[in-house]
Amino acid sequence: MNRLVYALPVLGFAVVAGFLFYGLHHARDVPPDVLPSALIDKPVPQRTLPPLDPATQGFGPKDFTTGKVVIVNVFSSTCIPCRIEAPVLDALARQPGIILFGFVWKDKPEAARQFLNEVGNPFRRIGLDTEGGAGLEWGVYGWPETYVVDGRGIIRFKYAAGPLTPEIVANQLLPAVEKARSGS
Repeated sequence: MNRLVYALPVLGFAVVAGFLFYGLHHARDVPPDVLPSALIDKPVPQRTLPPLDPATQGFGPKDFTTGKVVIVNVFSSTCIPCRIEAPVLDALARQPGIILFGFVWKDKPEAARQFLNEVGNPFRRIGLDTEGGAGLEWGVYGWPETYVVDGRGIIRFKYAAGPLTPEIVANQLLPAVEKARSGS
């Protein structure tokens, strides 16, 4: 019985160490720039975002069920990486067949409008979430973030590892758009 008292902590340690080793070993299967999202392959949240201002239209779930793939970009006027990715979004919006919605998260409407006046406005619609509640429903971690939503309103891709670059657009975002269009 005395030996069992000494063996149980060692056995417990071995089990915990085994789980930790397994977790570390399989963590390498996920690239470090990928933040998993619980919303992948799930419908967009049911909340309708009001427009940024009278010059824009907001968006809601019905705007994602038109049969066309939509890219949603989360931004804020206080976000430095959002300024960096602005020219990339402008170039992306100029590509045929690309529909780009803006999602202003945790920002004031006046500041967001000033930001767009400075960097350009590539968005067809701009929804406003000043308090951050809709961002929680979308699973937003911070700015910038970009989502691909298929024509049935299902989120198919999320990029949240910093500003979009031409390489990321070419190697990750556009392939995700094509995959969403093909329904696979």
